[in-house]
Amino acid sequence: MSSALPPADMFADETRRLAALHALALLDSEPERDFDALVALAAEMLNCPTAMLTLVDSDRLWIKASNTGARGEIARDVGMCAHTIRGSGPLVIDDMTLDPRFESNPMVVPDNGLRFYAGAPIHAIDDTGERHAIGALCIIDTAPRSLSDAGRRALQHLATLAETTIAARAAAHQAITIATIADRQAAALARQDRIFRQAERMAAFGSWRVNFANDDIEWSDGVYHIYGLPMSERPTMATAMDFYPRMRAEISAGLARAVETGAPLDIEVDFTTAQGELRRVRVMGECEGGGDTPAALVGVFQDVTERHALEVTLRRTADTDSLTGIANRAAFDRALDSAMLRAHEQGTPLLLALVDLDGFKAINDTLGHTAGDDVLRGVGRVLEAPWLKGSFAARLGGDEFAVIVDDPVLATSMSHVRRRLEEALRFPIAMGGLAMVSAGTVGIAMLDHDCHTIRDFVHRADTILYQAKRERVGERRRSDRKTAA
Repeated sequence: MSSALPPADMFADETRRLAALHALALLDSEPERDFDALVALAAEMLNCPTAMLTLVDSDRLWIKASNTGARGEIARDVGMCAHTIRGSGPLVIDDMTLDPRFESNPMVVPDNGLRFYAGAPIHAIDDTGERHAIGALCIIDTAPRSLSDAGRRALQHLATLAETTIAARAAAHQAITIATIADRQAAALARQDRIFRQAERMAAFGSWRVNFANDDIEWSDGVYHIYGLPMSERPTMATAMDFYPRMRAEISAGLARAVETGAPLDIEVDFTTAQGELRRVRVMGECEGGGDTPAALVGVFQDVTERHALEVTLRRTADTDSLTGIANRAAFDRALDSAMLRAHEQGTPLLLALVDLDGFKAINDTLGHTAGDDVLRGVGRVLEAPWLKGSFAARLGGDEFAVIVDDPVLATSMSHVRRRLEEALRFPIAMGGLAMVSAGTVGIAMLDHDCHTIRDFVHRADTILYQAKRERVGERRRSDRKTAA
């Protein structure tokens, strides 16, 4: 069965949908950091090898961003995302070879072809306020798989974040254009002012202008609103900079760089309102006027607190083991790489402790998996105890854990750390009237000057852990023989 779609009039408002898409100027555009970061986050968070953001044109699907770096276009009647935009929620296909719509698709037919697809539609609002599906955020794999309810929700959240990013991009570009040509198009100012104010309210941003001749600052209503200041107060550069207590130097450097080099200004910084509320803002600007000496700096100022908080939450979720609440393997690899780099550069000691639980299978088999989960959560709490002084704890998988110890005192007390960890890992667990004791073996390695890769460092600690487990098994057997005698 063919996967071909109905004719292009599959949407009653296809003409308006395409107009909304083309108005964004996203098709055939250069790669952009925000979208590249979004697909990378989707691939990492949903543990899928490929994630893409696609735009559905009249006869093609254009790949705006991909975590693999793929660019270009495919025919609309072949791409899965053309089906996704027909629905209101995520489209998930566990095995496309079993789906009549895709079993004959040229991207599915080969032995190494696509098997799994999950995509959520992305919408944009046209100038009449109507919402249109313009593309999709999707993840794909060459092996069949499934997506949990939590994964579906995460995919939908990421699609919403993509919509917000597209809307902010469109509004910011429009505002920059308006602010830059304002002086030269005074006749059109009244008409554009109403559009600009609507964009400000919709995207929580405002425009600003600094006149270099007299250091005069002009703010739109939206900037006053974000600052939390009454519009009757005339701002000065000193007044504006007072709202960046921790980021003042970064803002000043960015403004100076824009003036000296003519390069656009685009930074995100923490910001405190007049009411003392901590926010996250994006500052964009560019020089106005030709010649070597610009006449002014104009730009936009946007409150991106909600988007930033969502990104932080999604990254934290992607780096956290859901059962124990400590870091997962991916976060551990990054943390260990950074810790090794710091230790080598600064000449400071660094310990890596690997933990393997003893008899964990017996606990699962005897007391059940609920008790086993309690043991794993208990180990997570042990590895975050205050005495470890901020050491980085992670669950590597199953009943394997790791601790990165960089405290100068602890890192020079390897035997003490090992002994105290093994004592803390020994605790009782009970379920249904039965009780057992959970325990763990610890292998610790010190970072040497000739160890420069995560693999080598982990291998050293793992070798020590394996030897410790063999010794423990030997001690247990000798004890059993003495008891039998």
